[in-house]
Amino acid sequence: MLNKKNNCLDGLAVYIVGGAVRDRLLGLPEGDKDWVVVGASPEDMSARGFIPVGGDFPVFLHPHTKEEYALARTERKSGRGYQGFTFYTGKDVRLEEDLKRRDLTINAMAQDREGNIIDPLNGQADLQAGVFRHVGDAFIEDPVRVLRVARFAARFTRFVLAEETRQLCRQMVDNGEVDALVPERVWKEISRGMLYEKPSRMFAMLADVNALPRVMPQLVWNPQIAALTDAAQAWGLPLPSRFALVCLGSPEVQALGKHLRVPNDCLDYARLLPLVLLGLQAWQAQENEHDLQKADDIVGLIERCDGLRKPERFMDLIQAAACAGKTGFPLPDTAAIQHGDVPVAFWRICLERAKDIDAGAIAREYAGQAAQIKEAVRKVRVESVYEYLIQS
Repeated sequence: MLNKKNNCLDGLAVYIVGGAVRDRLLGLPEGDKDWVVVGASPEDMSARGFIPVGGDFPVFLHPHTKEEYALARTERKSGRGYQGFTFYTGKDVRLEEDLKRRDLTINAMAQDREGNIIDPLNGQADLQAGVFRHVGDAFIEDPVRVLRVARFAARFTRFVLAEETRQLCRQMVDNGEVDALVPERVWKEISRGMLYEKPSRMFAMLADVNALPRVMPQLVWNPQIAALTDAAQAWGLPLPSRFALVCLGSPEVQALGKHLRVPNDCLDYARLLPLVLLGLQAWQAQENEHDLQKADDIVGLIERCDGLRKPERFMDLIQAAACAGKTGFPLPDTAAIQHGDVPVAFWRICLERAKDIDAGAIAREYAGQAAQIKEAVRKVRVESVYEYLIQS
């Protein structure tokens, strides 16, 4: 039910629209609500105390809840890409007209003050059938919708893409509309999709409509990477680790990151994870697990990954490597790491022992011998890890 207690809403025709209505009907948490106001002007909204924040079209913040309220609008294609639209927000725009400009039928429903559902495009039927179906032919005018549908596929795993909608997505790729997408928007949708229940469905749907090579041209996508992508979700790994696993089979990770303007932490994880995997392979190949050389190699891997300064990142990488091992992912020309050979707790203890030595005391012991301090500190770190190896 809509809140009737705020005087600024009295007399306004206001509706919850879009995803909140969809999720309510699916029995899911509704999240943020999108509000539409019908039959009002910007002057009407300002007079009621709403705060204007819109750019291309009038959007207002509620003076108390700070939720966004948009005037009902229609739109017309006026240029290339997802920003090439002209909007009309006159008081004569009806709710049904506003709903018709939306992407999918399941997102084109509204809820009135009494909780009644307004569904002029049969979104409830498609919800029940589990179908992503476009609202109208105007779907083809906004290339972001290709990304959104793919992201929805990762979240709503029982839904399938209507064939006619699939053809429109492919048409957007063929006519170059998808090429107008800016990197930041692509990354926003891709990164959100990687956090959903089955992220492989997002990439698979993009591949199915021929969009994946256009929006992520350096990505190598195959069944092994698909399995890794879903395993990362099942393991609850953070976004940088998930991105690193998605990129494991792609030799041009830096180019991909630059193309999408990926955040630096995600790029760092993608760069370092292959080093961790190779280091773990070398470590597991050693015959004597209590050898001093093995302790030295452990410290060396920690140092190469800057694990002493960034221990949380190092452990994230170890966890991602364990995930890759569980999935049986092989690096080129190497054997697959087996999950049993990546004991996460073991590596956490080794990291703590290497990190927790008293470097200050060693530096004082070698006062005036700066060249020897670094070597002495490292030696103590190796010895500390070695002590743990022979005790365990």
